Amino acid sequence: MYDLLKNKLEGLESELVGFAQALVREPSPSGDEAKVAALVAGQMRALGFDQVTIDDLGNVVGVLHGIEDGPTLLLASHMDTVGAGNLAIWNESPCSGRIEGGRLHGLGAADCKGGLAAQVFAAGLLKRSLLPLRGNLVVAATVLEENGISIGTRGLIAHTLEQMGLRPGYAILGEPTDLGLYYGHEGRAELQVTLRGLNPFRVTDAAELVTRSLDEFGKDGAVEEIAVGAIRYEDGPDFRQAVIALERRLGANDDPGHLVARTRGEAVRAASAAGGVDVEVAVRERNQVLRSGLLVKAKRITRAWSTDPFCPLLGRARQALGAAGCEVRPGRWALTRLGMGTSGSLLVNECSIPTIGYGPGHEEQAHREGESVPVAKLVACAYGTAAIAHGLVGVPVFGWIPDEL
Repeated sequence: MYDLLKNKLEGLESELVGFAQALVREPSPSGDEAKVAALVAGQMRALGFDQVTIDDLGNVVGVLHGIEDGPTLLLASHMDTVGAGNLAIWNESPCSGRIEGGRLHGLGAADCKGGLAAQVFAAGLLKRSLLPLRGNLVVAATVLEENGISIGTRGLIAHTLEQMGLRPGYAILGEPTDLGLYYGHEGRAELQVTLRGLNPFRVTDAAELVTRSLDEFGKDGAVEEIAVGAIRYEDGPDFRQAVIALERRLGANDDPGHLVARTRGEAVRAASAAGGVDVEVAVRERNQVLRSGLLVKAKRITRAWSTDPFCPLLGRARQALGAAGCEVRPGRWALTRLGMGTSGSLLVNECSIPTIGYGPGHEEQAHREGESVPVAKLVACAYGTAAIAHGLVGVPVFGWIPDEL
């Protein structure tokens, strides 16, 4: 089976790399993914997917139907990217899509257009190899993931796949793992500290004290625990208000309510030196208008998640990669900088779908100027993902019968 996949992949390599370049060259900030969605849908059709649709949210969904009523595997990657940041650091267009030094360069190359391209072609590879599936394979290119609350994936699971009669039994994210099998990460909460008082000078002093106190605490250690934003002042007829947005790391055992209370305690202590200022702390909410015109409000909390490293999903994935001659390296995302995350929190904690990550990029490349992904790992990821997918929902061939999930 694996020789067949390798042989078919050789004929698809240039097409795969060209597709990844096209994705990177098309800008797709959150909420503006339509042009990339059209590219993805077109490529899925060209590869012979059984069903391709763009849902009301703008997600692209491609399906390979199984010959039996077997399990459904979801391969999910997002189409949107973070902002380009300081354009001067790029020394070129952030969406150049150039290949140099064996790497594809450009915004989203690692996070997560490289992973998206690999997943689309993994399914295409299975289709071209004529390897039958006993269950369904769904490849989803989602919108609105970089906002940290997985709006695209939320709509995909709750509405689109539900209406299609497809309930994923497990999922693989194409987020950057450097070809490791990742099974979880910590979470984060976006909070808002509001300082209000009659004396504008005291409010200003209090805001600076609170910002300095929180910022100093967040600098301890190699892993960023707090990221503090700029102060925003709002003046009324008889008051001044200072608003400070911040993110705090949320561990597996952390309760958001306790985190809010702890942050308020820290802010009150810091602001007390200024005097005469009221302090409030709350979880921030995001209002997002979808392509359909629907307004979605969601609290900006990403909970920590983990899939049991000894569960059958990871066992089957390790087995398939090993049989295919690929590296087997389980691990977790470190997320050393806040602002990063995956939809695994939603899939595992809210949807009870066992989830792992397997992508060609490296997480240290994500959310940085000069982002890139190795072309060789892009190709290897398509092959490895195809092997894992067949191990999960394919019909066993050549006498290899993996353990049941």
